[in-house]
Amino acid sequence: MAKEEDIIVEDLSGGLRLVYMHRRDARAGILGVAVRAGSADDGDGREGLAHFVEHTIFKGTQKRSSWHIINRMESVGGELNAYTGKEETVVYTVFPSGEAARGAELVADLIVNSRFPERELAKEREVVGDEIDSYLDTPSEAVFDDFEDLMFAGSPLGHNILGSRATLERFTPEVCREYLRTNYMRSNMVVFYCGGRTLKAIRAICERAFAEVPCGPETPCGAESVLCQSAPFDITKAVETHQSNTVIGCRVPGLYSADRHAVALLANILGGPGMNSLLNVELRERRGLVYSVEASTTMFSSGGALCVYYGCDPGDNRRCRNLCISVAEKLAEKGLGERRLEAAKKQYLGQMLIAGENRENRILAAARSVLFRGHAPTLAESGAAIASVSNDELRRLVARLADEHSVLSLAPEREA
Repeated sequence: MAKEEDIIVEDLSGGLRLVYMHRRDARAGILGVAVRAGSADDGDGREGLAHFVEHTIFKGTQKRSSWHIINRMESVGGELNAYTGKEETVVYTVFPSGEAARGAELVADLIVNSRFPERELAKEREVVGDEIDSYLDTPSEAVFDDFEDLMFAGSPLGHNILGSRATLERFTPEVCREYLRTNYMRSNMVVFYCGGRTLKAIRAICERAFAEVPCGPETPCGAESVLCQSAPFDITKAVETHQSNTVIGCRVPGLYSADRHAVALLANILGGPGMNSLLNVELRERRGLVYSVEASTTMFSSGGALCVYYGCDPGDNRRCRNLCISVAEKLAEKGLGERRLEAAKKQYLGQMLIAGENRENRILAAARSVLFRGHAPTLAESGAAIASVSNDELRRLVARLADEHSVLSLAPEREA
C-alpha cells in the first residue's frame, strides 16, 4: 500500500493515465481531468476558443440540461470547477467522500457528450464578454497578459486566453464540438484523484466512467515546440488609472529545462511572498515606493518568462524600474553568498512544504506535471533539486533580467 503522501501514476486503457494521491483521513475527494490543450491551440481567428469551450461544456449534454449539471454535485454538497491556461485545460469536481463515482461520471459526460446549444452559447458570449471588459478595467491583471502577448508575439502563446468580443461571435456549436473532438482524447489527458478511496476502487471507477472518451494519437511527454524569439521591448500604454502598473521580464528556459528549479528559486529570492525578498526590501521597506512588488515565472513547453511586477505612483515609476534593474545587476555580479543562498533555499523549501498541505493545489500541480513531463515529483525530489542550485546558476539567469529585459507599463497619461 502506498504511503499517505505518495503520488502514484498508473496507465489505464487506451492511453489514459491516472494520477492518484491517497489521503486516508480525507472527508472530501477531488477528481477531474487535465487536458493538454489551451489557448495556444485556439487557431488563427479563433482566439479565446479553448476558454469558451471550458465555459460552455457545463451548458448541456446529450442526457443532462445545464440545470441538471449544476445540481449533480451541488445536491450532495460538492462543486464543479474548471480553468483554462495557455497549454492546458482542467475540469474537476470536489465532493464529500463516497461520491467519487458520481463525480467521475459527470466529468466524463461533460467532456464527451456536451452539445453546446446555441441558446446557451448566446448567453455565455455575454458572460465572457463581460469578463473581457472586467479584465481590461483591471490594469494590475491586464499588464501580465499584455506582457506575455508581446513576449511571445508570433507564436501560438502570443494572444490573450479570453480572446475578444469579435472572436466570440465565431464560436458556433459545431466549432465548439469540433474543438472537443480534436483535443479531449485519452492520449491527450490525465485523470486525477485525491481522497480516501483506494487505488483499486478509483481505477475501476475511472475505467468505467471514461470508457467513451476517444483514444486519439499518442502525445509524447517532453516534446518541446519551437518558439520564435521576440526582440526586447519598452512600451508604455496610457490607461485611466490612479497608479502605474509595470512588468519587467525576460525569456527563460521552459518546462523541460534543467534550469527550471533555479528559475523558481530566483523568482522567490527576488520577489517571493516573504517580506524579506530583495525587491520588497528595496522598494517597500526601505523607500515606501510600492504597496507590493512580486516576481513570478510562467513555464511553457516551448519556453518561459521571469517577470517582476510592481504598482506605484506615476511619478515614481522610473525610479522603481531603475531599482529593480539595479538589484538584478548586483545579484548577477556578486551572487548571494553561500550563507544567504542556503538561507534562501531553506525558506523556499519551507514554503513548498506549507503549500503541499493544500491538497487541491498539490493534486492539480501533480496532474499538470504528469501531463507534460510524465512524472509527478515528490516533495523530497523537488527539495533535492532546489538544494542543488548553485550561485553560478542564479547569477547566469538573473543576468538575463539585468541585460535582456523587456518592459511594459500601463500608466496614466500624467506619468512623469
